[in-house]
Amino acid sequence: MGQSHSKTTVKVRKHAVKQKTETAHKTGVLSLTEHNLSALPEKIYEISNLRTLDLSHNKIKRLPIKMNTLANIRNLNLSYNQLTKGSLIPLSALDNLQSLSLSYNQLGLEIEGEKKLVGPPLPSLSTHLKHIKLDHNHLTSIPKSIYAPELTKLEKIDLSYNRIHEIPKEFCENLSSCLTELNLDHNLIASLPRAMGLLVKLKSLSLESNRIVVLSTSFDQKHPQPLPEDLFVSTPLIDLNLKGNRMTNGQLNEFQGFEAFLERRQKLKSKNIHGGALTDLGMCGLE
Repeated sequence: MGQSHSKTTVKVRKHAVKQKTETAHKTGVLSLTEHNLSALPEKIYEISNLRTLDLSHNKIKRLPIKMNTLANIRNLNLSYNQLTKGSLIPLSALDNLQSLSLSYNQLGLEIEGEKKLVGPPLPSLSTHLKHIKLDHNHLTSIPKSIYAPELTKLEKIDLSYNRIHEIPKEFCENLSSCLTELNLDHNLIASLPRAMGLLVKLKSLSLESNRIVVLSTSFDQKHPQPLPEDLFVSTPLIDLNLKGNRMTNGQLNEFQGFEAFLERRQKLKSKNIHGGALTDLGMCGLE
C-alpha cells in the first residue's frame, strides 16, 4: 500500500512538472517549489525565455553546469535546499540575474567525503544583481563575491542568522554607491568599522541580537564607540534596529553623531505626518 502510494505521488509530481514547464514557455515564469527535486528537470533547459525560476523547498545539493544555458533568468529562488560551498558555480553565467534568494542552505559548510565540492560559498555574480538573501547559511564571514567592485546595483542584502563576526572595510568601500538595506540580525558582531560611513545610500540597518555591549559611554581609542559616528553623520540612515544587544536607549543617546540621526528621522516624521513610510520612530528597539 505504502509503495503504491509513493509511486502515485512520484507520477503526479512528474505530470505537474511537465505541465508547469509547458506553461513557462509562454509566461517565462516557473515555480517548482516543494516538488522533492534533487536535480533540475531536463525540460527546464528548453525554456529559452525563462525569467523567473523558483526551486525553493527541494533537495538540490548542487547546480548543474547546464544551468548556464538559462541566460535570461532575472529572479532565482533556491531557498530551503541543501546547497553547500562550491555548489553554485554555474551562477556565474547568469549575467541578467537581478534577485537571488539562497536562504536556509548550508553555504558556510563543506560536503565531506568522496564527493566533496571545492570552492567559495558563492561564485562571481551578475553585475545586474539588486537583491540577495543569504540568511540561515552557517556563514562565518561575508562572501567576497557579494561586495565585488562590479556589483554597482546591489541595493538589499540579508545576512541574518549566520555567524558573522565583522564587516570588512572593502564591503563598505565597494558598495558605497548602491547599498540601501542591510540585515545582519542574529550574528556575532561586536562593533562596526568607521568605513560604514562610506555607505552614502544606506537607509536601513538591522543588528538585532548581536554581540554589541556598552558598559560605559566614556569612549576612547582603546574602547571606541561600537557604532561609529560616521554611520550616523555620513549616511542617510533612518531605520536602525539594535534590539537584543547589551546597551540601553540612554547609552545610545550619548553616542557621537546620534543626534544627527535623530534629527533626520524627525524631519522625515514631520514630512510624512499624514501617513509616512516610517511606522516605528521608537528608539531602535532599545529600552
